[in-house]
Formats: sequence, structure tokens, C-alpha cells
Amino acid sequence: MTGAPGARRPLPAAGWLLAAAAAVALWGCAADKPEPKPLEDYQPKLSARQVWLAQLGGPLRFPLVPAARNGLFFIAASDGTVRALLVESGREVWRADAGAELAAGVGSDGRFTSVVTRANEVVAFDDKGALLWRKRVPAAVVSPPFVAGERIFVMSVDRVVHAFDAQDGRRLWVYQKAGDPLTLAQPGVLAAWRDTLLAGQGPRLAALDPTRGTLAWDVPLATPRGTNEVERLADLVGPPVRQGSRYCARAFQSAVGCVDAERGALLWSRNVGGARPLGGDAERVIGADASDRITAWKADNGDVLWTSERFMNRNLSGMLVAGPTLVFGDGDGYVHFLDAAGGQTQLRMTTDGTAVATTPLAAGNTVLVVTRDGGVFAFRPN
Repeated sequence: MTGAPGARRPLPAAGWLLAAAAAVALWGCAADKPEPKPLEDYQPKLSARQVWLAQLGGPLRFPLVPAARNGLFFIAASDGTVRALLVESGREVWRADAGAELAAGVGSDGRFTSVVTRANEVVAFDDKGALLWRKRVPAAVVSPPFVAGERIFVMSVDRVVHAFDAQDGRRLWVYQKAGDPLTLAQPGVLAAWRDTLLAGQGPRLAALDPTRGTLAWDVPLATPRGTNEVERLADLVGPPVRQGSRYCARAFQSAVGCVDAERGALLWSRNVGGARPLGGDAERVIGADASDRITAWKADNGDVLWTSERFMNRNLSGMLVAGPTLVFGDGDGYVHFLDAAGGQTQLRMTTDGTAVATTPLAAGNTVLVVTRDGGVFAFRPN
């Protein structure tokens, strides 16, 4: 496999360089990848329309994950531009400039918004887009910051978690543990369970006290196997799927599993390859493997509910389950809407013909996708 155009540059440390090479799955593989399976004809059973379009400017060098909060979508361009757009209309509410090219997407709680530059600077804005502060961290960051409780949490590629005061940028604590020599250069897991911060640490989901950075528990979602460090690379891929206290995530090319955050216990894990984020709801967890075979697992025990090989080798995005519908994009810019209960195609929408670069994001009844050419497309059921 060779890096596709637009794949991230290798990160500086030797271990990270190999991990970055493994992570080009975000953009698909090069010419040695099998031909994508042709799309089948179908009878539409869902009606939707494109309600607005914005442009980030492209082609994107790598995908920057957007965020949604309080009726706004927050999007970022590689050049450092950050925008807040109304979910309903796409109208720009504010625009800001991080002052440098970005390495990680957007985190926001609606009041504070944060991005990270390629110079490892964490940059924070207020709810009108005014710059609040910038602070440097020692290592590269590719995961979007997580903003909650007037704190901004950042996880660098060496799995070190930094906590900052959202208002003034004071560094509150740093969590670091001895790690593996290789890490994955694609967005990991940062999330919240009640008053607990959840962070991916290799194949383990760790629960941290957000005020002190101390460890409450950590649970492995996978048991990495392999003859070398590259084969054993199994970092958790974000964002996770949450339903109540259940958090489900993929361990890179290794497993899919769910954890009960209330008890700090593994619910189930299934050995399966793949590199893209999962989707899910109260009943099922859905993801595509390395060949783009889609599988739905029963959320409470991991039993297989259905599989589909209709989208094999189509360079699928991460998955979103919105109500009864599964939504994902492919390498030709199509956005697919499937029945989440059985996997039947309900609708297919077009974008600009370039790959859907990020996992679809929902806010209310609006679904947002970002393409490799920098198109930001908003779809809504009729």
C-alpha cells in the first residue's frame, strides 16, 4: 500500500512515521486497491434534499473533523479558517483565523471552540469567534479537541492528554503513561461520561478525573496480536458511539467493542479489521471493515444482525446512524442512506464527485458531509 495524494505527512518520531503510513486508510489506498464494486439499482424509499452548500477550499490535504452544537455546525479549513454556520440555513454566524495551517479538526461546546495547528498550538475562540488564547503542546495532534465543563482537552499522537482552562488557557494537568512505540495518526477517542473524561489509550478506553487527570479505570477493547509492532497497532478510532453508559468504538484493524462506562467493564468485543469510525443506536453498532464489508452487531452482546457486501472497496467513510437510517459516504462522493435495521438502500445523494472525507455529522434532522475537494454539503429529509 502506498500513500494516496493528500495523506498526512509522516510525523517526526520513527514510531509515529510508521503509524502515519498505516493510517492512510483515511484517504484510501493507491492503485493496488481492488476495483470498487459497482453500485446497484434501487427503488428510493426515502426522500431528502440538499438544503445548502459551503466551501472550505480544496482539495483538502487531510480531513478536518467538524463539530455540531447549539444549532451550529463548526467547520475548519486547512489554512486555519474556522467558521460557525447555522444548521438550518448554512448562514455564517462567525469566522475566525487560527493564524496557521491546521492539523486537527474542531471541538466546541457552543461557548468555546478550539482547533490545533500543525505547529502543535492549541487555539481557542469564544462564541463570537474572537481569539482567546493559544498554547503549544510538545507533540503533534490529529484528534479534535474535546470541549466541556469550561475545559479544553487535547490528546496528542503520543496519547498524552492535556487539560486547559477554556477561558484563559491555563494548563490544568497532563496525563501520561508509558506507551507503545507506535501510535496511530488519525483521530482517536475523547468523550465524556457524566463528570468523567474518556480517552483512548492504545486499544484501551481510559476514564480520567477531568479536574485532576487521575485514572479511574481503563478497559481493553482489543487484545492486539501480531509478529511486529505495526501488526499490533490497535489504537481506538474516534468518535465513539454512545447510548446511555454504553460506549462503542473500533480498535484499528483489530476489533470492535463496547464498554459500560458506569461499571468500567467490557461488554463485548469482536475481532474484525477496519479503520473507520462506527455508527450506532440503542439496538445496533454498525461499521465497515478494511474491504468495506458492512456489519451490524447487536449493541448489547455483539451478535451479528446483518452484513452487506454491496459497497465493497468503495472507500467508505465512517458510519452515522440517524433515527432509523444509516448514513455514510464513499470514494466517488455519493452519500448513501440505508435502513439501519436491515441494510437495504433507501436513497443515494451526490456531492461533487470527490471522496466523502469525514464521517457524516447530524444536528437535528440535518446531515453534514465534507468532501475531499472541500465541499460542505447539508442534506435534510423532506
